[in-house]
Amino acid sequence: MRDSVDKRLRRGARPATTHPQPPEPTSRPLRVAVIGGGPGGLYAAALLKRLDPTREITLWERNAPDDTFGFGVVLSDETLGGIEHADPQVFAALQRAFVRWDDIDIVHRGTRHTSTGHGFAALGRRGLLEILHERCRSLGVDLRFRSEAPHPARLAEEYDLVIAADGVHSTTREAYAQVFRPHMAGHHCRYIWLAADFAFDAFRFEIAETPYGVMQLHGYPYAADASTVIVEMREEVWRAAGFDELDERESVERCAKIFADALGGRSLKTNNSAWTVFRTVVNERWSHDNVVLLGDAAHTAHFSIGSGTKLAVEDALALAACLRERPDIREALAAYEEERRPVVASTQRAARASLEWFENIGLYLDQLPRRFAFNLLTRSRRVTHDNLRLRDPRFTEAVEREAGCPPGTPPMFTPFRLRGLTLRNRVVVSPMDMYSATDGLPGDFHLVHLGARALGGAGLVMTEMVCVSPQGRITPGCTGLYTVRQADAWRRVTDFVHDRAPGTAIGVQLGHSGRKGSTRLMWEGMDEPLPDGNWPLVAASPLPYKPDGQMPRELTRAQLTDLRHEFAEAARRAARSGFDLLELHCAHGYLLSGFLSPLTNHRTDAYGGSLAKRLRFPLEVFDAVRAVWPAERPMTVRISATDWARGGTSADDAVEIARAFAAHGADAIDVSTGQVVAEERPEYGRSYQTPFADRIRHEVKVPVIAVGAISSWDDVNSLILAGRTDLCALARPHLYDPNWTLHAAAEQNYTGPGATWPAPYRAGSRPPRTGRTDPPAAERTGRGTRGPAG
Repeated sequence: MRDSVDKRLRRGARPATTHPQPPEPTSRPLRVAVIGGGPGGLYAAALLKRLDPTREITLWERNAPDDTFGFGVVLSDETLGGIEHADPQVFAALQRAFVRWDDIDIVHRGTRHTSTGHGFAALGRRGLLEILHERCRSLGVDLRFRSEAPHPARLAEEYDLVIAADGVHSTTREAYAQVFRPHMAGHHCRYIWLAADFAFDAFRFEIAETPYGVMQLHGYPYAADASTVIVEMREEVWRAAGFDELDERESVERCAKIFADALGGRSLKTNNSAWTVFRTVVNERWSHDNVVLLGDAAHTAHFSIGSGTKLAVEDALALAACLRERPDIREALAAYEEERRPVVASTQRAARASLEWFENIGLYLDQLPRRFAFNLLTRSRRVTHDNLRLRDPRFTEAVEREAGCPPGTPPMFTPFRLRGLTLRNRVVVSPMDMYSATDGLPGDFHLVHLGARALGGAGLVMTEMVCVSPQGRITPGCTGLYTVRQADAWRRVTDFVHDRAPGTAIGVQLGHSGRKGSTRLMWEGMDEPLPDGNWPLVAASPLPYKPDGQMPRELTRAQLTDLRHEFAEAARRAARSGFDLLELHCAHGYLLSGFLSPLTNHRTDAYGGSLAKRLRFPLEVFDAVRAVWPAERPMTVRISATDWARGGTSADDAVEIARAFAAHGADAIDVSTGQVVAEERPEYGRSYQTPFADRIRHEVKVPVIAVGAISSWDDVNSLILAGRTDLCALARPHLYDPNWTLHAAAEQNYTGPGATWPAPYRAGSRPPRTGRTDPPAAERTGRGTRGPAG
């Protein structure tokens, strides 16, 4: 029977089972098989052998030892620190081979801007492999080049551990696809990996605006006389320029001509170079029994943040450490994945942001030159305003001057004008439902909640969604503006803000719950129907939000007319209540959002079908509200820029939705996402919704408010200065700290008009003193102190 299995495996057939049975543990040395001889696989082999010389480690690599693809490799100081700690001999060899530099040059429309203080180290990929080959041989690793590895199922039976470092096209991942459950995503750009016979004196980004579209060059030195050169462009540009019809030599010659200035007229070299579409690889699992994925087999991250080799090497470091700490293979592999997955996910989010920035680079070409450079540098959100200010204060100050920031003023504290309203800074307290009203009436809680945040220094404080009718409430605890008494209660809040927090504006968000109404208070069961006392629901179409939720009735034409009137009357009351700004809530699956999404609007009349028809009722409501809202006061609209669900509102749709509202007079678009359908799958992460706002701002040319996991003042400064948004709305940070804005000013040593402490609070405008923790003077001067006697 075993002979027949071996024959099937030698023929390349899939194993009969996806559950390999590793050898029974014995007292013999651990046997490890490594598939793939790239940096990750080699370094894993070397580390495992160094940590325990008795291990038997065999590595298979299908190519020759001196075969390599690509040219230079960049490693971070963090990665190098890990290598130095784990294997000083490899670190010393790398140190001898590295070239180092600090500058990034960005060349756009004939002007070069240089930012310094970044600290890069690179070497040739072939040199890196030679160092790792030599280290593996010296330690006794069995390296088998020009040799296809046996099928992973066979290796899993014969070895205690199988490390699959077989790259983005991993056959191991394919063999166990139903276990690893990989997701592969292609993208919109083509790129080609080339080299030049000279060393750039900085990491260079050069933008070429051609008759076919935008192309970009990424270049960096990896030796005293050599540089990596990557040329990248969108697929449609690549085809329009005719690259799809050129062979390798013709493509390289064409690239050299396009970027002749950057190359000084020199030619480019190839190494099996081909135009490629980057593929992002994500696996739901990285290990299966005694088989584990490492490096590109497990995950990929776009080359524009230089992360591929870095991630593979760091994987090897973590895997070796976990195997040392946990003798049980399965426990060690679980610990390895637990340790690495959040780090990799964070890197992949940064890489995705960088990738998408370059895909959409055409949006930013008309930015002021230094702002364009700052935008490029901060594209992945790993480099921020604050750390760039520390690395290169002269460059950052020049960007701030160009953007109009007064001297000594952080970007977040620059004023911003919307129609007749000037906000003293760019911070917005985002609408947050408090579920603390009785019969729609705001009370003392709302006065304290909103008043405290107004005293806390934000430029604009927004109410929760205020409902236009009793049936439009989400829960029994939601506020309203459908009675005079409610309007009077809101006037009490706005008067407090205007009197006690001068300079802070207060806005009202008007909305109707639609199919998401008649539910419990959030802390009693979010989106769960009331156990009793339900009121009837209405929506664009008769679709419940959840399978067990209440069924709404489809709105008739007469009811649509009534609803427009309810919104307009609520807007009149809002004006009399003294609100400075009004926002129409067309997001998060509530009534107006339900008309916009094809997943929630199945109507066949004039209000359903195409996007233009789905927009019709929300625009009618907007027009009715704008007609009664004072002309000098601004109106904004909150939208969900994506439903995070197949077949729902897309980013392209969001641009057209924003364009339509702007054409009808919206002064800004508040760009949120999701919460439209219960089956959504959001891609959470730091400032994860900002790219949607960024695109709308640049394509529609309308001010935007960015929201979503913006939690630090550094994020706000970075987004504002890069031109990705005009205002930043923060919710949870203001729940944690009502004085978030004032504290941000204090932490940046800012005392200007963009953040004024209320007179009663001025004594708290600096952190309280704490006990001294200075070391003795002798320690600080290095003189030492006398130790204990004896």
